[in-house]
Amino acid sequence: MEETIKQAETLRQELAQALRKLDAETLGTEAKQLQTRMAAADFWQDSMSAQKVVQREAKIRTLLEPWQVLAGEVDDVLELARAGDSSLQAELGEQLRQLQARYVVLKPDLLFNGQYDDHDAILRLSAGVGGTDAQDWTQMLERMYLRWAEQNAMKTEVIEESPGEEAGIKSVTLTVSGPFAYGKLRSEHGVHRLVRLSPFNADSLRQTSFALVEVLPQIDAPEEVLVDDKDLRIDVFRAAGHGGQSVNTTDSAVRITHLPTNIVVSIQNERSQLQNKETAMKILRSKLAQLQAEQHAASLADLKATKSADWGSQIRNYVLHPYTLVKDTRTGYETHDAQGVLDGKLNEFMAAYLSL
Repeated sequence: MEETIKQAETLRQELAQALRKLDAETLGTEAKQLQTRMAAADFWQDSMSAQKVVQREAKIRTLLEPWQVLAGEVDDVLELARAGDSSLQAELGEQLRQLQARYVVLKPDLLFNGQYDDHDAILRLSAGVGGTDAQDWTQMLERMYLRWAEQNAMKTEVIEESPGEEAGIKSVTLTVSGPFAYGKLRSEHGVHRLVRLSPFNADSLRQTSFALVEVLPQIDAPEEVLVDDKDLRIDVFRAAGHGGQSVNTTDSAVRITHLPTNIVVSIQNERSQLQNKETAMKILRSKLAQLQAEQHAASLADLKATKSADWGSQIRNYVLHPYTLVKDTRTGYETHDAQGVLDGKLNEFMAAYLSL
């Protein structure tokens, strides 16, 4: 029983350290304050504000609950072990092994210590060099991330999508919501390169295609990233393409340009100009937050103009012919299970990136 007690004490200490790293005390206090607001009789009078409170409380609960439950169960095992009932030794030993295994699963969450790691994410995928093959590759990447999100209990929503002329998509913007969505997905930010036999070429020639994956922290609260109105140029225009009969009848599409950085965001997916403007501003704030982090700028005023997309060297290569290999150029992590990766098996790549 002494060994069980020793291991349980060690695990309890590690959990206590983890909870401190997560700032569980501060988050717990915030959750209680939010719960008090939610219990107020007039809570739902302002539905938009109420929804934000509910979402924040749920986010904190989802983050802390697994750790708090685990810590409580370790305390129970430790208490029973100290009681010295030898008939429980085998049972307590097995319970402790299960608790240790759960800790191993939760432990990677401690790596998410970036400013926006606990935020939801906005993904924008854009086809690059490679024509129809690149557009098809972009759609393959969209499927990959949707599969990954589904496998990891994340919620997704497509904000806007531009289809290709023959196949695939030119671009797509989607949100990914769940614990540490941005912290997990930020490893995907960059150019992804595909090498394969082209299904769009009669001679089945080897084709290299490129797609850009932009990963942004979703900034829902305007006060997180304050944007000066004088720095914005807002244009409205008539939406084009898919979207139903009413899409083309009004000037509902919105293009917002952030003049100091030349960042441009256009949205035409929603039916109303107000909805499109709100969505565009959310994406703009997210882009500015990402750029501020990249440039290590103290404020938005310190940001330098940049291209809307960085088409530098690729971060990951996907080779489907003449052999199968997916290799990350930054971490060196690789796997020959290319189909598994394209089916959403990305956690090993993310873990390798977080360990840099």
